[in-house]
Amino acid sequence: MTIADTQPHMQSTQEIGTAWDRMVAKRRFYTVLGLVILIAAFVSSVRFADESNAGHFFDRLPHLFDFLSWLIPKDWHDVWRALFDIASVNDKGGEEFNFDRGRVYVWGAFYIPEYFELMIVTINVALISTIIAFVFAVPLSFLAARNLTNSWPLRIFTKRLMEFLRAFPEIVIAGLFSAILSIGPVAAIIAITLHTIGALGKLFYEVAENIDMKPHEGMKAVGANWWERVRFAALPQVLPNFTSYALLRLEINVRASTIIGAVGGGGIGEELKLSISRGFGAKTVALVLLLFVTIVAVDQFSAWLRRRLVGEHAFLLQH
Repeated sequence: MTIADTQPHMQSTQEIGTAWDRMVAKRRFYTVLGLVILIAAFVSSVRFADESNAGHFFDRLPHLFDFLSWLIPKDWHDVWRALFDIASVNDKGGEEFNFDRGRVYVWGAFYIPEYFELMIVTINVALISTIIAFVFAVPLSFLAARNLTNSWPLRIFTKRLMEFLRAFPEIVIAGLFSAILSIGPVAAIIAITLHTIGALGKLFYEVAENIDMKPHEGMKAVGANWWERVRFAALPQVLPNFTSYALLRLEINVRASTIIGAVGGGGIGEELKLSISRGFGAKTVALVLLLFVTIVAVDQFSAWLRRRLVGEHAFLLQH
């Protein structure tokens, strides 16, 4: 091989290197330009928000923790007294320290602390909503699955229906039904149920569209109808994943039912809102502590149950 033969190859390598450098430089330029635009938009938005705020956000920023200081209990023992409805030595007849007056007596002298009873109501709202939504989302998911339903108008209608149900936040739906049905857990159950049907339905039909179709085709070949094919060929394959998604949604609904309680949905959320608005430090800390422990417990139990149903391998990276 002569020098003349190697020269075109060297020129080609140089051209590739030059093109690569140009591409890298262009990418860096667009990255920097994008960051500059993003920062400029962020600064402009913050300045606009500050000017639109009656109190001017940046002027009031040094006082950010003033409100939190009002919620610090003067006597930290009152946190446990509020949590377990024990009479406080600081009780002078007002609502701030009337812990023992909220007891829910069950039998004789045995009682459930008020906040525990409210937490049970909140969990019940989330649990009932998830169960009802699961019952409705399962058949809707099979109707929306492309590989199980041949009628495209039915599929489109089912998908649009589920999109409509999850389009509105639970708190908006709860506010609407609270105005119609009055304040209470019923409005919260309806709101969370409707939103959960739409959310679970989407997750479920995506799972159903990825099943192994051989059992379905085999049952169809021997004359099984649509319901029988779904019941005996599709459902056994998707039920573990369906249950896993439902348990995950239960965790979300516990938080949602707490938030909805603040707008009249009952449960612990309503009491937490009142406690914060009135500056009752011991009650607020007790409620936040109970809420935190409950959510952690629900998350851990749900994760353990999902691992048992789906299998440990589903939670590990596959290499």
